[in-house]
Amino acid sequence: MMAATCKKCGKELTRDEIGLHKKLVNRGSTEFWCITCLGEYYQISEEALRKKIEIFKEQGCTLFL
Repeated sequence: MMAATCKKCGKELTRDEIGLHKKLVNRGSTEFWCITCLGEYYQISEEALRKKIEIFKEQGCTLFL
């Protein structure tokens, strides 16, 4: 299986980046943006997005298992 890459910049994605895209954009997405490109789009820092990932994990969100 091929690794997923960012639709905007081409970077190889982590599971957390895919989960974050699904959580913030669309659960049914088949193409994804990396955390850097998501941050640029939403005008929020990568650090803040990483904190959100940890919060979602603590809440038990299944997109981050």
